[in-house]
Amino acid sequence: MHRTIMPSDVAPPAANYAHARLTNGATRWLHTSGVVPIAADGTVPPEIADQAEEIWRNIAAMLRDAEMRPADVVSVTTYVTPGHDLKAVMAVRDRALDGNLAASTLVIVAELARPEWLMEISIVAAGDSNG
Repeated sequence: MHRTIMPSDVAPPAANYAHARLTNGATRWLHTSGVVPIAADGTVPPEIADQAEEIWRNIAAMLRDAEMRPADVVSVTTYVTPGHDLKAVMAVRDRALDGNLAASTLVIVAELARPEWLMEISIVAAGDSNG
């Protein structure tokens, strides 16, 4: 009923958690952990817009592994440290969702688990059980 989603082209999790979990049933649900801006090669871009791009690339890989697409994303929660261009962050999100209007929450937090991370995003996606 549940399957761990750990795409080979996304860097391993920073701790003991799954990148995402896929639930199969009448509706398949994908819940991601906080997706962070680590590229597959382990690098972290220094700029917030580039971090947003990397995070959404990682989310796209998770959706692909779950046989889902941006239109299946129903909820987005974005965590950003203070003092950054939120318009750039939202523009990257809007492009990544390709016109899908998911529920969205943006939270300003004092800091994240690593000082080089300026943001992280978690999503929930839902699709029919046929994939």
